[in-house]
Amino acid sequence: MSAYVIAARRTAIVPHGGAFARLSIEDLAAPVIAACLAGAGLSPDRVDEMIVSNALGAGGNPARRVALAAGLPLRVAGLSIDRQCAGGLDALLIARALIDSGAAEVVIAGGVESASRRPLRFATDPDGGPPVAYDQAPFTPWPDRDPPVHIAAAALADRLAISAVEQAAWAVASHAKAREMPGWPEIVCLAGQDRDPFARALTPALAARARPVAGSITAATAAVAADGAAFCVVVSQRIAAAVPHALRLVGGLTLGADPAEPGLAPVPAILAVLQRAGLTPADIVQAEVMEAYAVQAIACVQGAGMIPDRVNPGGGALARGHAIGASGAVLAVRLFHGLGQGVGLAAIAAAGGIGTALLAERQSSKPRNTA
Repeated sequence: MSAYVIAARRTAIVPHGGAFARLSIEDLAAPVIAACLAGAGLSPDRVDEMIVSNALGAGGNPARRVALAAGLPLRVAGLSIDRQCAGGLDALLIARALIDSGAAEVVIAGGVESASRRPLRFATDPDGGPPVAYDQAPFTPWPDRDPPVHIAAAALADRLAISAVEQAAWAVASHAKAREMPGWPEIVCLAGQDRDPFARALTPALAARARPVAGSITAATAAVAADGAAFCVVVSQRIAAAVPHALRLVGGLTLGADPAEPGLAPVPAILAVLQRAGLTPADIVQAEVMEAYAVQAIACVQGAGMIPDRVNPGGGALARGHAIGASGAVLAVRLFHGLGQGVGLAAIAAAGGIGTALLAERQSSKPRNTA
């Protein structure tokens, strides 16, 4: 069997504390799911399962909450996953596996995140002392191999000799490409946001004056925490046969790598999925690569041998923001709407040294950036 994406939509990605600050994850996700089903020409009762990536919530199976809020049948239990930044793409890989196995024919897969409404976290003291607040859970059992992600990004820049000027140039280009987009029909307008509001006229001079974060990393070359949702409708070949613009999921893979250097984790995943498909980087028509940091994107493009001009044609997370659990799904939505004919790639890194890559192909031509 084969799995296909036949509809894909997202919200705008809005920096935390912005227009989405009061919205719950259900508020963010439900309108996107409704738009996806409408675009697919499917009623909610056709859905077999929903896979939702969420990284910052308080647990409680967010996928179930989202499924109920979206009006899906009560039998759709919903499966929540947390692979941090990689989760949105992993949701699609799980959907593909369900379709390929014959366990489902219609799966909604994606992610949702609200950095604005993330819960406060406290660790209990086993000796009875007061609980201690913490912002980020550990990603490894070894503190010395679990650097904060901005420190890891700075170390990667130093090791690969990727200068602050190169990083700033990537960020400037990301914003420019996002601002040059004629429209964003993939976006479901919510709270008056019909395009990514963070994209701006960033110049090299402005980037050079940005607040330092760590080493050569600055506020201009690191993606801002954000709110947003993105989902795809993944279906069987039987259902996709009637959809001329369907995007076939050719393959995908999640691999672990050195947790001390998470920015490079997508490289082995990208190379492995290309090898399995009998393809080379030159065969990729469009690539959507996560820009948690400019240095991470540059390192992945260089390490996997991708053609830079084919990467993030509408800009990346530096020009949008990073809605952690949703970011991988955003890449897939961008690929669905941007890829005309040929093979596309989406790839993302996650803390803890995790990389996910997804290959997709559209055989029939589809105009770029149409709904």
